[in-house]
Amino acid sequence: MGQKMAFRPRDPEATKADILASARTEFAKAGLAGARVDKIAEQSGANKRMIYHYFDGKENLFTAVVEDAYAAIRGREQQLHLDELEPLEAIERLVRFTWDYYLEVPEFITLVNSENLHQARHIVGNKLLRKLQKAYVDNVAAILKRGEEAGVFRPGIDAAQLCITIAAIGFYYLNNRYTSGALFGFSFMTKEALARRLEFNLDTIRRLVLLRPEAA
Repeated sequence: MGQKMAFRPRDPEATKADILASARTEFAKAGLAGARVDKIAEQSGANKRMIYHYFDGKENLFTAVVEDAYAAIRGREQQLHLDELEPLEAIERLVRFTWDYYLEVPEFITLVNSENLHQARHIVGNKLLRKLQKAYVDNVAAILKRGEEAGVFRPGIDAAQLCITIAAIGFYYLNNRYTSGALFGFSFMTKEALARRLEFNLDTIRRLVLLRPEAA
């Protein structure tokens, strides 16, 4: 008699994680309309029936991927322990982290663009993401308050607007790297160009928050 194959119990969480990982790649590449469930199933090692069982179709799977993408960056930010740093160092670390994250996880930019094309209908009213975003803004507000009390930061800086600016100065550069590179006449993605841009981003935020930028 042949040797029996070992029985592997199904791990629902591992299966869902594999599906999400494959779906993230497929949606980032093809968008919601162009993504194929067949391809996601093939890449994840699951089958279409399993995908529909866990996520009830492509729309809900896309929603889960976008939610996971936002939750991931917010979770990584929480690991920076910004409350343990001096105010300016905390803000600089946040700027560096945001830039590095966009480079490390380029799918995040693509997924955000895709969700904006759908007018955020997959995440509007998402209580988890609103809670994570509020915690992020509150954390930045606490840093600004500490900096203001220490006489380092300008008073009255809007924490939400600062968060938007930190995201925007990196997001726009990387999202438009091809068109901007063609128009400006240089590659946006060389090691030297990326280093120059990060330093410019840091200098921009320092000048925005510091009471006396010339002292930085």
